[in-house]
Amino acid sequence: MTPKIKQPVLEKGDVTPWIERPVPGVAPRDYPQGPMSLHTEPTLECPECHSVVTRTAMAFNAYVCPQCDEHLRMKARDRLNWFFDQVECELGQEFTPKDPLGFVDSQPYPERLAKAQKQTNETEALLVMQGLVGAIPMVACAFEFDFMGGSMGSVVGDRFVLAAETAINLQQPLICFAASGGARMQEGMISLMQMARTAAATERLKQARLPYIVVLTHPVYGGVTASLAMLGDIHLAEPKAMVGFAGKRVIEQTVREVLQEPFQRAEFLLEHGVIDQIVHRHALKDTIQRLVAKLMNLP
Repeated sequence: MTPKIKQPVLEKGDVTPWIERPVPGVAPRDYPQGPMSLHTEPTLECPECHSVVTRTAMAFNAYVCPQCDEHLRMKARDRLNWFFDQVECELGQEFTPKDPLGFVDSQPYPERLAKAQKQTNETEALLVMQGLVGAIPMVACAFEFDFMGGSMGSVVGDRFVLAAETAINLQQPLICFAASGGARMQEGMISLMQMARTAAATERLKQARLPYIVVLTHPVYGGVTASLAMLGDIHLAEPKAMVGFAGKRVIEQTVREVLQEPFQRAEFLLEHGVIDQIVHRHALKDTIQRLVAKLMNLP
């Protein structure tokens, strides 16, 4: 038996079928301060392929673009926490920057320091930690490039020397992740003295027969290249890292020649024997662990 279809009841005077009647909409809500923004997860844009990836996904991938494999800049603290399987302690936080020259350019040096500290949540451009990579204890330091371009002042020198002395006292290797624009001009001759201090510290490591491995990240220039970044027993580099003493424009003005772009890239330096190996960031931990085990005759 076919069921009867119930006909819609029309109001008095309404002759429009129900299926043709307009559907009532939702009245817009009146926001006193404008429409409310949606809280979404922060994202990063790859500078190479321009793909947009969430910060969480980038952090899990060690800040390597999952689309094009471009190596993005990694903060020093994130890098050391990623490198160590277990962090035992952080060294050198007792060293804080001062203003020995009363230096003022477009703004006083203390104001630049305060701005950099607020921007990075770090007290200086070099972080030092001691911990375990696998089963091997190591001391490692990393430059924070966002802190005044990773420039090397007196505190950077103090922390690097402390890292080398700690490695010697504990008989552990020292790993340095370099990323810097060079010496810090706001400290004048004091910053240039750090080149000699860090070079002397690396020599003490060599006399103690302890490995000193340098990882060149993007970019490394100036006094850091001329000292601690090029005095390692082994020099590794991340893909496409720019490494040099002076910038391309300064060199061209000096030699009065137009230079090709890749002459300071890690790939060019590898071809000419300046560095030993280019290592993908995902393989850095295993590579360093194997090198240290080989150099120190560990199982």
